[in-house]
Amino acid sequence: MVILISAVSGTGKTLMAQKLLEKYHVPYFSIDHLKMGLYRGDKNCEFTPLDSTEMIGDKLWPILKGIIMTNIENEQHIIIEGSYILPHYIKGFDFKYSEKIIPVFLGFSTNYIQENFDTKIVKHRNVVELRNWPEERTVKELMREHKEFKAKCLQAGVRYFEIENDFDKEILNIFDYIEAEKRKIEPL
Repeated sequence: MVILISAVSGTGKTLMAQKLLEKYHVPYFSIDHLKMGLYRGDKNCEFTPLDSTEMIGDKLWPILKGIIMTNIENEQHIIIEGSYILPHYIKGFDFKYSEKIIPVFLGFSTNYIQENFDTKIVKHRNVVELRNWPEERTVKELMREHKEFKAKCLQAGVRYFEIENDFDKEILNIFDYIEAEKRKIEPL
């Protein structure tokens, strides 16, 4: 079983991965660590941390796809999270791999962002990983990013989960989905 979690930065991917690690005792891998490892290890890696999600995603995806396939071939479980898992990448797997992958694409509604930008989104962005820089996006920029991500998910035909009102309550629906998909992969 491979669980892939993707969303716009600051949406709770790492927190979700941490909770899944605690529940299933399956390690998780942050794509940000791969990105920074490649960047710090090879200044000629053809991207910088400030490049677009799409550009970095396109550079990292062949490596990530290989990691995913290797985990499945070895019947090893892993959770991989990061904004660089773009929705259209999921369709590139043969069935023998895709049937072992649980993709989760997550976003916030415009209403959720407007009502919770300072009190929850910005406030909780350091809940798992330490970020020593201020949030530079405005409410409007974050709303635009989430709308664009949702459109890409819908266009690619992947399952998209949108937090409307209550993150803690609505995230439980995603955990229920993951549990149901896990049972399909690994029946009792």
